[in-house]
Amino acid sequence: MKRTNLILAAALIAALSLTAAALANQPSPAAHTTRAAMVSQRQTSLGRILVSSSGRTLYEFTRDHASSSACASISGCSETWPALQSSGKPLAGAGVHASELSTIKLPGGGRQVTYAGHPLYLYSGDSGPGETSYVGVRQFGGSWYALSTSARAVK
Repeated sequence: MKRTNLILAAALIAALSLTAAALANQPSPAAHTTRAAMVSQRQTSLGRILVSSSGRTLYEFTRDHASSSACASISGCSETWPALQSSGKPLAGAGVHASELSTIKLPGGGRQVTYAGHPLYLYSGDSGPGETSYVGVRQFGGSWYALSTSARAVK
């Protein structure tokens, strides 16, 4: 009986050691999701505007001030208007001024992309690339506008 318990204990220890070794050699989940965001431009019915790498309209929020996200501190805002985040220096697509791209730190530790100091957001209800029907929406105490490559609000 004691010998059986010793064999089972040894087998359990060996299995745990192998599992721990396998987990230690796995890349962290963040390694799969980290990448730099790309900001591009797209011709729309409103003119040329900034868009994400998937062609989704990027918005500014009129309540933001001096490279800070007001949306991040308003209940429910970040779920409706998620920040465009980047794990590294954002990349500029054709026609976008790389010198205008930067990031700011969000309360949860993420990095939100900015363009000429304007924090950039996506809209959760966006139906697809080039969608602009949400430009000018008033929500969460401010307005949401698209941005041109010259960092002017597109209304």
